[in-house]
Amino acid sequence: MPDLLVATRKGLVRIDGSGRIVGPPAFLGDPVSAVLADPRDGTVYAALRLGHFGVKLHRSDDGGASWIEIAAPAFPKAEDPAEAPAVDMVWTLEAGGPDEPGRIWAGTLPAALFASEDRGSSWRLVDSLWNRPERAGWTGGGYDLPGLHSILVDPRDARRLTVAISTGGIWRSDDGGASWWLAGRGLRQDHVLPERTFDPNFQDPHRLAGCAAAPDVVWCQHHNGIFRSTDGGEHFTELEGVRPSAFGFAVAAHPKDPRTAWFVPAVRDERRVPVDGRLVVTRTRDGGARFEALARGLPERDCFDLVYRHGLEVDGSGEHLAMGSTTGHLWASDDGGGSWRLLAGNLAPIAAVRRLPA
Repeated sequence: MPDLLVATRKGLVRIDGSGRIVGPPAFLGDPVSAVLADPRDGTVYAALRLGHFGVKLHRSDDGGASWIEIAAPAFPKAEDPAEAPAVDMVWTLEAGGPDEPGRIWAGTLPAALFASEDRGSSWRLVDSLWNRPERAGWTGGGYDLPGLHSILVDPRDARRLTVAISTGGIWRSDDGGASWWLAGRGLRQDHVLPERTFDPNFQDPHRLAGCAAAPDVVWCQHHNGIFRSTDGGEHFTELEGVRPSAFGFAVAAHPKDPRTAWFVPAVRDERRVPVDGRLVVTRTRDGGARFEALARGLPERDCFDLVYRHGLEVDGSGEHLAMGSTTGHLWASDDGGGSWRLLAGNLAPIAAVRRLPA
């Protein structure tokens, strides 16, 4: 198993390949909302959500041994400060393409996309997305405000971007964010007026994951179910017969096999707990025609663990997975999800799990 970075409500924890915690947590006591281990140069970024003290961003050039504070994404100043939005949380951080040294993307709450060209030393709002008139129709999902939580950078062409907003649908760009169009046809929302059920601007995608070897295959864990696209997110097909539930937040796509993906089902809406108190991971290996519930090594009863959007991670081989929950449990699998072992059982609630590059 590769080394892991685990973003928790009480700091950032590093887990080594044998499953042991390495050193004291970074930012002990502070909520870490997002983390990125840049595969291009090994730089690690951590975003903190400090409430009254605002959003902070830190960078490490030595694998997390030491940190420096850098600029955090922020909206441009307004003439009337009372009208200026504020970044409440950095929800996701993603690296740019191999040919874009220094470029980092950030998705925030409220739903905005920010870009840095200098490893986070400065940021700019991608106003081409922020200024879309459709933004007036975006609403909150799990939070009161809409949030941008998924950013896919096409490995074939880093100018091709796909982002997901809860609740605001799926947006695509083929010019590095200079312009955008609304995608996600085929997604279905069932808690809106009937005439808005298939309106792409009213969709609530919970998380997107793309296959690195076949980037046109995009998996979506949606509020209403599991969907799959074979054209980069333009159109989606809903996958039927998913048991024990098609509701959830996390999804991981196999990096080499576009037919394989993993999900963590739950009881939907206000409950948000495992079905029948039994934690399972569902896996499909045939493009969504069939799903299997994988539970070996996971709690079989009286379980309250929920896995957030960024709490499920898979390595480059597709064999090693890690999963962190809201009750501070961290599991790992070395056989593609067939069996799991508990790495830690008393962490703070986990927001995100990311692997360190080899």
